[in-house]
Order: sequence, then C-alpha cells, then structure tokens
Amino acid sequence: MARYQNLRKSKSNSNNGYPDKKTRSDTNDGSKACAKKQWSKWNDPQPVQRLIEELDDLKAKGLHRTLRHYLRHDATHVEDHVRPLLNFAANDYLGLASDPALAQAFHEGIDAYGTGSGASRLVSGGSPIFSHLEEALAKAKQKPAALYFSSGYAAALGAIPAVVGKNDFVILDKLSHACLIDGSKLSGATLRIFPHNDLNKLERILQSIRASQPAETRVLVVTESVFSMDGDLCPLADIIACKDRYQATLLLDEAHGFGVLGAHGGGLAEELCCQEGVDIHLGTLSKAAGVSGGFIAADRSIIDLLINRARSLIYSTAPPPAILAAAHQALKIISSDEGSRARTKLRENVAHFCRLLNIEPSPSAIIPILLGCNQRALNISADLRESGFLVPAIRYPTVPPKTARLRISISAAHSTEQIQQLADRLRQLL
Repeated sequence: MARYQNLRKSKSNSNNGYPDKKTRSDTNDGSKACAKKQWSKWNDPQPVQRLIEELDDLKAKGLHRTLRHYLRHDATHVEDHVRPLLNFAANDYLGLASDPALAQAFHEGIDAYGTGSGASRLVSGGSPIFSHLEEALAKAKQKPAALYFSSGYAAALGAIPAVVGKNDFVILDKLSHACLIDGSKLSGATLRIFPHNDLNKLERILQSIRASQPAETRVLVVTESVFSMDGDLCPLADIIACKDRYQATLLLDEAHGFGVLGAHGGGLAEELCCQEGVDIHLGTLSKAAGVSGGFIAADRSIIDLLINRARSLIYSTAPPPAILAAAHQALKIISSDEGSRARTKLRENVAHFCRLLNIEPSPSAIIPILLGCNQRALNISADLRESGFLVPAIRYPTVPPKTARLRISISAAHSTEQIQQLADRLRQLL
C-alpha cells in the first residue's frame, strides 16, 4: 500500500508521474547515478549465495529433496526410466486411479465440457457437473451441502480463514497436516497446539479460552481422522464430546479416511456413526478416489460463507470439468458393492503385511517403519529401489526431527505375492 501511495503522490506532483520536460535534462545525470547505485544494490550476489548455503545445509543434514518422474503402468507399478518398481508409495488405496470406468468418465467429460473452465466459478467457470459432484459429496458425508476445491490444500487454505479471524482461536493437533497449519496461520486467529491425540490437554485449552475470552469468540478445533504419516486414528467420538462441552467448532480432515473407512467409504466419521457431530468435513478426491481435488462438506450457511470468503475458490480458475466427471464416477464406485469389496481386500492386505513383519495391525492403509536417522531412512529406501520397490523415506519437516521413517502405503490392488515380496526384503534390511 505504501508503494502505491507513493506512486499516486509522485503522479499528482508531476506530469503523469514523470519530471517536467524543462527539468529532465537537469536531472538526467543524477537519475543515472541513482539508478546505477540501485542496480548495484539489487545485483548483490549475497542473497543468492545465502540460498545456495541453505541448500548445502539441507544436503548435509540429509534433508535435500529432488523431483522424480515416473511412468505409470497400472495401479501397483511405476517405472523411473531405469527399472519397473512395485509402488508402495502412492495413496491410491482402492486402485481407482487406473480404473477404466474413471478414464471413460474423464473422456466423456472432455466431450461434454471441453478441456478447461476458462474462469473462476463466480465468473463463468461453473458447469452442471460441479453441482452433481457436490450433491454426491454432501450425501456421502451426510451433510446438507458441499463445495469442491482444486485440491485438499486449497480447501484448507480457503475454509479456515473464512470461518475464523484475528479475534478467534484455532486449536490444532500437533501432527496436523501442513495445509491445516498454513490455513490456520493465514486466518490470523491465535493458534494453540495440543500434543497428538491428547484429550486432556485439548480440554484444558478449551476451558482456558472459554474462561478468559468473550462469549462471541469463535474456537475451531482442527484434527485429522487418519494421520497421514503415522496411519493412526484420532479419538473422534471423544473429541466431538469435548468440543460440544465448550461450544467449539470441529473441522475434521478425512483425506486418508475417505473411501477407506466406513460402510460406504464415508470415512472415520461414518464408521463411528458420528457424521453429524463433525461441523466441517474436509476431504480429498486425490487419494482413495483416484482423481484430484478437495472438498468441504458442512451446513448450507457454512458453504455459502465459503463461496463468499474462501479466497482459494474465489480467485482461482475452476478446475477442468472432466476431472469432476471422473470424480463423480469414483464416488459411485466407492459407495457401491465394488467399493465395499475393495475396502475388504485393502483391510486383508494391510493385516497380511503387518503379520509378516510382526507389527501391530494398522487401522488404516498407512504403515510407518520408524528409523529415526535421516540417512538410514534414505539408505534403506535406496536399497528397496534397487530391489524393485518404491518406498519413500519421510523426513523433517514432514515429520518431527529424529523420527525419519519409511512410509508404506498399501492398496487393494496389491497382490498377496507383491506384499510378501516387500515384507521379505524389509526383513533383510531392517
């Protein structure tokens, strides 16, 4: 704003913001010297050097990351231009990302709507498929309404700042996903953190806020149903009871639960029969649904508020309608007998893998192998790659320091033999 005001001021005191013709020659030499001095300042190599030093520091700590490119063959195989790999890294929990029915729906969506939306939904980017998908999402989450976003990250960054502000509070589980943290920071609300799944601490924070703040202060409790790097579940029923005692609002991120848990794939809230107790459901269609995008499901008033305040929705071009057509087909499969069979197969695969490694059964499709040391995690991940398995090493800042791990994602598409092969190789390496 200061720069804009300075520009306006300079324009009002001159000829369209430029020096008067009579004085241009007088000030030319001085302007050139000033510009040269400024360019010398901006051309200082130190900022770039500092960035290089930061990269070197990441490499020294085993925290440097690079992008890789893979050719996808099917639900369980990828290729890195060197060798085919059994994929135990993806979040394609039901194997739908390669499902022919989704591909057909995608092509039909292109035929019906073209390849792009052309504008944001509040301008001219909306089409009937958005309403069809949102109605299906609302039904799946047993809420009056839903709103589709380009990603789960965009949903979090749009929703949280829309429902709380600088005079409010957000209470986060310590292991919440980065999108939830970033959305909370953007809101301007005061952030309070409770240790992972610690209900006693959550209640003490709520009690303290209600005892010290005005009654109109909004309090948003934010957690995940399935934690993305640990695979464990939140104590959802107890969290709902706790937030209700203190008139707080609950936002539940079902990114890794939607499609996987519940009789119809509605997530942990459906499995525990407490959909109604969750005020704001956040989910993605890029994991078990096998497509792309995120959504919020909630009361109609909350969805209407997001349409008017969620900046990641308002100021983004609407996603290609063909993606929504494929997502709509994915929802039909998830809630069908086919989806139920896939979830049964997924649970069997997870249980089989855990038995082979003699570890506690995972309640989700995510199985972490904690190693602690960054370099050890990288080395074992590299050894697995050489053996034909894609299993990522997860390090800080994705997980807390000194908790580096392998993150194994099981899919319903994996065969018993593939799971056996990975378990055999892991036993040799660990």
